[in-house]
Parts: sequence; structure tokens; C-alpha cells
Amino acid sequence: MEVNLVNNPILLVALLACFVAQALKVVVELIKNRKLNLRSLVSTGGMPSAHSALVGALATGIGQTVGFNSPEFAIAALFAVIVMYDAAGVRQAAGKQARILNQIIDELFEDHEFNEEKLKELLGHTFTQVFVGLALGVGISLVAARAF
Repeated sequence: MEVNLVNNPILLVALLACFVAQALKVVVELIKNRKLNLRSLVSTGGMPSAHSALVGALATGIGQTVGFNSPEFAIAALFAVIVMYDAAGVRQAAGKQARILNQIIDELFEDHEFNEEKLKELLGHTFTQVFVGLALGVGISLVAARAF
């Protein structure tokens, strides 16, 4: 069995959607904060959700290729729902907890040296960030289908 990932259009479109979403985070940061933040290229959280773009493009590509009534599409769609729920629910809650813990540490240890790094606060996404990521992924998959 030959493995040739470069010739897998569904995989390539899903990865393209993820990379476009990550690149858009830099643009959003530039517009919002008026400074170039290249760390946004590899960060979690923010607008739009790259996870949602990836799974949206993946499910759409599978639906376009093998049919929206197929078991493969059902699996991909449910996988996408779980990923997006996690991004907007569980990871968003973890980010809020990190923000509160960082605030507690700052207040309790403001006069003392605390050797631990601050917890990462921007982990999850808002519903809007997830929805925009999903729309971006679906859109990229629909446009890319014409190219393949």
C-alpha cells in the first residue's frame, strides 16, 4: 500500500483552512492592537478558530467526496461537533480558570518572587470565533472543490 499524503485533497484542504485561520489571527491582532504579533501564528484561542476551520473543511470535503449521506461524513461531522464544543466549552472554561488563578497568584504573591510561569489564559474560543472558523473551513472546502 502506497502512502502519498500530498495527493489527498481532503487532507490538503483541511490543512489549508487551518493555516488560513492561523494567518487571519495575525491580521485580526494587527487590526485590534495595531501591532504585528507573529506568535498568533502558533497560538490557541483567538479569532477565528483554526480547529473549527480544520474540522469544518474536513467534514465538508468528505461530504463533497463520498456524499453527505455517507457514514464517513457522519463520523467527520460528529468529530467536528465534538472539537468545536470542546473549543467553545471546556477549553474556554479552562482559560477563565487560568485567568482567575493568575489573578489570585498576583494578589497573594505580589511582594514575593513566584517561580512558576503564569497559566495560559487564551485557550478556548467564543461561540463567534468557533462559528467564523467553521464558516471559513466550509467556505475554503467549497471553493477548493472547484480546483480539484
